[in-house]
Amino acid sequence: MVHTSLDVVDEKISAMGKALVDQRELYLGLLYPTEDYKVYGYVTNSKVKFVMVVDSSNTALRDNEIRSMFRKLHNSYTDVMCNPFYNPGDRIHSRAFDSMVTSMMIQVC
Repeated sequence: MVHTSLDVVDEKISAMGKALVDQRELYLGLLYPTEDYKVYGYVTNSKVKFVMVVDSSNTALRDNEIRSMFRKLHNSYTDVMCNPFYNPGDRIHSRAFDSMVTSMMIQVC
């Protein structure tokens, strides 16, 4: 399911490149809905892709809340990448990043 969603992300990115769409809009929206799950996507300016899988039965989450969660994730990811002691390509070992992701997961559940 996630691999299929990454294909949809690639399609949306290539469609944005052809059309004159506002490049500041990084949220891609709902990518791949199924009976059990909804998959949302987000891509950064440097083409890093974030995918979020949410249970379809969770009707409390709205589109603007998902968008806000992706922005928080992006900001926290940027903070990790800006750390001078982080080597790109290494696994992320950051308590702040882990706690932010954990708090987002608790919020969703």
